[in-house]
Amino acid sequence: MSIDNTVTLKEVARLAGVSTSTVSRYLSGTHPVSGDKQQAIELSIKRLNYRPNLVARGLAKGRTMTVGVLTQEIASTYFNEAMRGVELALASHDYETIFVNGHWNKTEEERRLLSLIGRRVDGVILLVADLDDEALDRHAQSVPMVLLGGQSASIHVHSMGFDHVAGARLAVQHLLEQGHRRIAFIRGPDGRQDAEDRLRGYREALQAAGIDYDERLVANGGYVEGGGVTAMNTLLDRGLPFTAVFAANDDSAYGAILALHRRGLKVPDDISLVGYDDLPHSSFTVPPLTSVRQPLADLSREAANAVVALIEGRKPPRTAPPRVELVVRESTRAVPARSAARR
Repeated sequence: MSIDNTVTLKEVARLAGVSTSTVSRYLSGTHPVSGDKQQAIELSIKRLNYRPNLVARGLAKGRTMTVGVLTQEIASTYFNEAMRGVELALASHDYETIFVNGHWNKTEEERRLLSLIGRRVDGVILLVADLDDEALDRHAQSVPMVLLGGQSASIHVHSMGFDHVAGARLAVQHLLEQGHRRIAFIRGPDGRQDAEDRLRGYREALQAAGIDYDERLVANGGYVEGGGVTAMNTLLDRGLPFTAVFAANDDSAYGAILALHRRGLKVPDDISLVGYDDLPHSSFTVPPLTSVRQPLADLSREAANAVVALIEGRKPPRTAPPRVELVVRESTRAVPARSAARR
């Protein structure tokens, strides 16, 4: 049967034997409808092939039924996971999603944000932001805004993030418990708060174990695979001994594995390796990667629910950052006795 966009709510109600207001309440989910009436309405919708006019419904509420999502790298596996979670959750609220890309450029990010506001989106979700608090605060007074993956000082921005310091400490503590003392770090890009927090967690874990921080065991991987290759080669070329590496994200860990392979070194026989994010691909690397898991799908869903709440004039609950956890796989092992003797 072809879709007939001329079918009205009144026709659905007539066939179901209920009032138009009952069908409307059922479709909006704002009020409970008894089980027998639900069945009658569902059967009527199916027989008539009725499709709700979301545009008309949005106009009746003074909305466009769209939410803008500003990401930084659409090609990134991490951001893909976040976008998927946000899109699915918004769809359950009958909102369409418009994605734009900021490319880690403040000027481009602001231009894209203004474009979304110009399209009269009902709300905006930022998947991490490069803009400062002043800019975020200014724009959040024009449109309901949720920041996912970071913290803003603006009272107009609903922020939702992770405890990156705690996650980094988990990673390093795991290596320490396996007897590693010379632990290198492939850090994220300069100027990123999450990258700075993961560096801080690395340093705090070493300090708690009585190990001095050595900046020569740190190299910048930029959160990308190629950066992981370059950072690992830099660490090896410095000639300093280390038995383990903590990479600030999984993408740079993938590059580190390749660099070690090309230098004739095996993970974890020669070097143990821990990543961060626990991306889907990390279960299928060789060897499978030990990584810090962030409940990204859960937080993405919460961000979508939060922006809908703001659009509807409700205040989303302020919740503590979700707990991160370490997923141990085959890329780490206890430090060999011979390596322990040399350290």
